[in-house]
Amino acid sequence: MKIKKWKAESFMLFDRIDMKFSDNINVVFGENSTGKTALLKTLYSTSKLMADNSENKEDQERILIDKLIGVFKPDKSSIGRLVSRQRGGGKAEVSVTYDKSCNVSFGFGYKKSNHLTLNVTKGKNGFTPIFIPPKEIISSTSNFTSLYDDYHIDFEETYYDLARLLLRPLKKGKNTDNQNAILSQFSEIMNGSVTQKDNKFFLNVKGAGEFEMGLVSEGYRKLSTLTYLILSGSLNENSILFWDEPETNMNPKMIYHVANSLVELSKMGVQVFITTHSYFIQQAFNLISSYPTDNNKPIDINFISLYRDEDNKIVYESAKTLDEIEHNAIMEEFDSIYDREQDLME
Repeated sequence: MKIKKWKAESFMLFDRIDMKFSDNINVVFGENSTGKTALLKTLYSTSKLMADNSENKEDQERILIDKLIGVFKPDKSSIGRLVSRQRGGGKAEVSVTYDKSCNVSFGFGYKKSNHLTLNVTKGKNGFTPIFIPPKEIISSTSNFTSLYDDYHIDFEETYYDLARLLLRPLKKGKNTDNQNAILSQFSEIMNGSVTQKDNKFFLNVKGAGEFEMGLVSEGYRKLSTLTYLILSGSLNENSILFWDEPETNMNPKMIYHVANSLVELSKMGVQVFITTHSYFIQQAFNLISSYPTDNNKPIDINFISLYRDEDNKIVYESAKTLDEIEHNAIMEEFDSIYDREQDLME
């Protein structure tokens, strides 16, 4: 299953937007409060509905409402809080188009708390949507799910969903060549391998022994998360991966290896969506897109820039390389720092 298009009107920060995606990798960037994470969370929420086997209309409505409330955490758990405030009310309309003639469209008014109008066309192809939030959860997985089940804790549901996936046992059978290529890269970066014992995760470092996840860097915890999702079979050719700001607490030296690993995942069949504020993330993917080395199976990387126009409305532009992007907040700030340095040197 692949996400092809997304349309939104009067939803969250968006007045009106209509966006297309790559089947391979989508790199989303922009200034704060331009809707990057909102985009990922919306696509993830509808994908969780599409991945569910329920065919009952009322059940489907409840699944989508619960997921939107769980990942966005609106006040008083009211879905109406997700309607754009710019018009002083109104109705939000959202549509997500998948391949194989599948789609989800829904709408709700600002006064609605737990109801929306919903139209769903599903296929029979199973897939797994995976959302990796900015902060790691692998070091707390053993206790987090039970706490989330029993108590009201102020964590977005993306953390809970990821923790549940991490509790899956290892899959049987051999890994594919693409999986082994990714696992080999991560093992080389971390100089070790990931294991799980009694729902607790450890990094076995070559020549140094076994370390619980709480004792290793957060960058390694994120790589360990991806490693285990592959080993358990959760991250496979039928997955859509959403990763919100992968650069958070990650050494820039690791970025290019992570980008190459995401390319390997896309070759395996995974559709990838990431948001970023990182110059290193941008440039890593731009080099891969501008200078492809695998002529047998080129990877389509879609750069998506969200920005505000002269009317203060959020719009976007997309291209296959960064050179074609006119509005690039990351590069604009990079240039601004250089200009300030030159001024100081004069």
